[in-house]
Amino acid sequence: MFDDLNEVLFTEEAIRKRVSEMGAQMTVDYAGRSPMLIGVLKGSFIFLADLARSIGLSCEIRFVSASSYGFSSFSSGSVKIGKDIDFEMKDRDIILIEDILDTGVTLAALRDFIAWYGPASLKICTLLDKPSHRKVQIDADYIGFECPDEFIVGYGLDYAERYRNLPYIASLKPEAYS
Repeated sequence: MFDDLNEVLFTEEAIRKRVSEMGAQMTVDYAGRSPMLIGVLKGSFIFLADLARSIGLSCEIRFVSASSYGFSSFSSGSVKIGKDIDFEMKDRDIILIEDILDTGVTLAALRDFIAWYGPASLKICTLLDKPSHRKVQIDADYIGFECPDEFIVGYGLDYAERYRNLPYIASLKPEAYS
């Protein structure tokens, strides 16, 4: 069906289990509070939906769009924040939700952008961490999996807007994106 996939790296079952564990940890960490989950579009939407359902607290869910990739497989190094912020973040507990922490360029820009609004707290949650590609020093507070140095797709992650609908995460054959 998908001849350009190399191998499945994280199964649907493994993802479901890890996301549930992350949600349970956030439930403990934010007990008695109502955090605002801010998903980075478009890649985090599936992860955010599953994560939000696994958090046993009242949460507000918002989205922001930001990208340094566009339709390329390489980061441009320039971050574009594309959705106007039409919600209040001052004195709120914010959890920024991302699909993958790769170069760190996008998340560092978003972290600094959100911090300017004066939240009570700001944590970063990523499903995948790829520290081998880091260009900017940034760490996530919640990490689903460490990911190998491969181009990956599925569970919201895409290449040129394709593969987001896969229920698992797989590596893409280099000839598919070169």
